Amino acid sequence: MPPSFIESNFATRAEYDAWVAEGAGASGDAPALGLLTAVSPVDGRYGDKTAPLREHFSEYGLIRQRVLVEVRWLLALADAGVVPQLPRFDATSRAVLESIESGFDVAEAAKVKAIEKTTNHDVKAVEYYLKDTAKAKAAGRADAAQLAERLEFFHFACTSEDINNLSYALMLKDAREKVLLPIMGKVEAKLTAMARELADMPMLSRTHGQPATPTTVGKEIANVVWRLRTQIQAVTATPLRGKIAGAVGAYQAHVVACPGADWPAFCEGFVRSLGLDFSPYVTQIEPHDFVAELFDAFARFNTVLLDFARDMWSYISIGYFKQKVVAGEVGSSTMPHKVNPIDFENAEGNLGIANALFSHLGSKLPVSRWQRDLTDSTVLRSIGVAFAHSLIAYQALLRGLGKVAADGKRIAADLDANWEVLAEPVQTVMRLHNVESPYEKLKELTRGKRVDAEGMRAFVETLDIPTDAKQRLLELTPARYIGVAAELARKI
Repeated sequence: MPPSFIESNFATRAEYDAWVAEGAGASGDAPALGLLTAVSPVDGRYGDKTAPLREHFSEYGLIRQRVLVEVRWLLALADAGVVPQLPRFDATSRAVLESIESGFDVAEAAKVKAIEKTTNHDVKAVEYYLKDTAKAKAAGRADAAQLAERLEFFHFACTSEDINNLSYALMLKDAREKVLLPIMGKVEAKLTAMARELADMPMLSRTHGQPATPTTVGKEIANVVWRLRTQIQAVTATPLRGKIAGAVGAYQAHVVACPGADWPAFCEGFVRSLGLDFSPYVTQIEPHDFVAELFDAFARFNTVLLDFARDMWSYISIGYFKQKVVAGEVGSSTMPHKVNPIDFENAEGNLGIANALFSHLGSKLPVSRWQRDLTDSTVLRSIGVAFAHSLIAYQALLRGLGKVAADGKRIAADLDANWEVLAEPVQTVMRLHNVESPYEKLKELTRGKRVDAEGMRAFVETLDIPTDAKQRLLELTPARYIGVAAELARKI
């Protein structure tokens, strides 16, 4: 037997045990985090491509949204008068609170993380940070004394999940609107332009990988555009929901503290003020059904693109599309001639990873034991990774599309080499004019055989059909047998 890992790397078992005790080599001399040392490629190799998502899905992004929710909850309580002991803030105190939200940056987030080292609770750390910061900003200011007296109203009647679910919903809302939908729109727009540009270029179809009824290049791209638009609409239309209903969703603490308020109505108004839809029936957590719905829509968009990326890879392999040569770029470490379809391959790979994550997220997040367990908390922290792989793929696809051009001569030659595809219209016209066994006669002529122009026209000449019908068939070529494909492509 080959030596074990321990036998190969350690003189004694005690030496191995010491190595494990020190963290299996992960001691304090580990390299600093950077593009070259990140464990995840979305923050390492592809860090420049996923940077737009950092503001939204990073730890900083989550803390920033928590601060926003906490501050706005406090202001909403005071403005509405639902808590008698918390009247409206004066202008100075309100300005201080608003400045905490608007001025929150990475340096401030680091302060929250420092507090968390003591609390070992991320949301409680935000509450303490807000109290400390508000107290410091109000210190020595008579015009802000009102704020200093009301610090305990931060996080009033809230459970951590009241803050978290709203924060995650806001993260999804901002990322969807500011990063994801814009680049999804770029992909759709690029393919729309290609569909229209190539609307009239005839192309041999392939069903089951075999020569089939001709279409046009533009019409096949238009098919993809239509599918993408459907999924973009689904992504856009998915409601983003939130709740702020207390420990198990029935406003128990709210009612005991302030029984005179209509807490469900007030909380619904607050959630909607954040630009979110309201979930009226919840446990400790918002059930995450909308998150699953949103991720399913993104996954379907990705699936359409994955299908398209594979088709483009195949069309490039048979010469239907040429790739532009980029100066200085290497296709193979040993074969100098290679120009590989790496962007479409990169897109396919990252779309697959993204959809695997979306699948797990979508099936796991709506499932929680009884009134809640903590499994959703750690899983939610990975939602940005799924979007990061999607973003990498979208950019790769756009790069790939920017480097290809349809090879009209190669496509035309393939059409001219497959006259047997005209068996379909010929037998259809024969049926129209009641010619006996039309399908069977064309099957005998063409199945598994190559038929050239002369052979197909010779067969048509033998048909006992009206002269005008025969003439239409004699004038037909594979390149002209495209139906309304061009019109469909131009209208997309």
